Amino acid sequence: MIDKPQHAEMRQFAILDGNLQVAGIPLPRLAAQIGRTPFYAYDRGLLTQRIAQLRAILPHSVKLHYAIKANPMPAVVGHLAKLVDGLDVASGAELTMALNTGVAAREISFAGPGKQHAELRQALAAGVLINVESLREIRELAPLSAELGLPARVAVRVNPGFELKLSGMKMGGGPKQFGIDAECVPDALAEIGHLGLAFEGFHIFSGSQNLRPEAICDAQNKALALACELAAFAPSPVRVLNLGGGFGIPYFPGDQALDLAPIGANLQTLASVAQARLPQAELTLELGRYLVGEAGIYVCRVVDIKISRGQTFIVVDGGLHHHLAASGNFGQIIRKNYPVLIGNRADQTGPLASVVGPLCTPLDLLADNLPLGHAQPGDFVVVLQSGAYGPSASPQRFLSHPECAEVLVGLARA
Repeated sequence: MIDKPQHAEMRQFAILDGNLQVAGIPLPRLAAQIGRTPFYAYDRGLLTQRIAQLRAILPHSVKLHYAIKANPMPAVVGHLAKLVDGLDVASGAELTMALNTGVAAREISFAGPGKQHAELRQALAAGVLINVESLREIRELAPLSAELGLPARVAVRVNPGFELKLSGMKMGGGPKQFGIDAECVPDALAEIGHLGLAFEGFHIFSGSQNLRPEAICDAQNKALALACELAAFAPSPVRVLNLGGGFGIPYFPGDQALDLAPIGANLQTLASVAQARLPQAELTLELGRYLVGEAGIYVCRVVDIKISRGQTFIVVDGGLHHHLAASGNFGQIIRKNYPVLIGNRADQTGPLASVVGPLCTPLDLLADNLPLGHAQPGDFVVVLQSGAYGPSASPQRFLSHPECAEVLVGLARA
């Protein structure tokens, strides 16, 4: 059976003489340069291009932050740190990485439930904005502030009563481990004022991986309205309003790339409303996957071709231990194939085949019944849309197979 290439609608990587190109380098040459498979490769130019696309539609007054959790590779973080306005972290280790980039502490924020005492102390000492997610965090910061002689900079992460409709992961609405329920925020604000912490604003993140601009605009509008309502209870003026992110990327057949134009137009209106109702507040977008997801690929090498009762299996040296998301075990309810191709025969298709890894589990599946049957031992299987939630979101030590390599490819531009 012959079919269209799986990558037909995702053309961010050029193909020349059958070879996928990463920053202009043919895949076989890149693999030789790295010296081993499996590996992730991220295209520096595509990262830069994505930031430029966002800057073109965002109001100048809206700040752009990168959420490190999406891809914490130091070279990627270091590159993006030069292009965005700030960084968002979710652990003490990510905080250290953010500070190492040279980004000013005032432009770094720390979110996540269950921050440990040592992490709160570290964040307070560094002078970053702490998005508090419980009364326990608020009360724990007070004696730390006294000990260090620094008022803790805090914003309240709010669990709103609404959610980001049609989002891949819902981060707000209903019972959630994230943030403080909106109806409880007035009491939390009173506690912040009583304890003398330095209140700065709100963080309202309602969902992720959304491809519908109307849903994103609706959530942003509701977030601003909620922040204006809660500001009446705040111990000081709101200076920061983090609207979260939610911008998705296409992964599967039928997915359409997010249309940025309506979001940009809506943010222009929101910025004007915020200027009138929260005149000291800066609006911030916190994006992760959208900045890095389409700029990365995962590459593994074909080890064997097996036929079992009429079905072809392409056995590779990588798998779910490196790319849990592509295996369908990272948030998918019904497994769908990521876009997968044979990177050194990228202009060809073949009979249906499945790509499996070396792990002793049937879950180790990178592609199920795709037109990849033209692959040969030694070829390169490539999983596109792999720049976000890759190695750091995968069980790399599972069954003690080797970890994968990571590289950032392309020349840095002045």
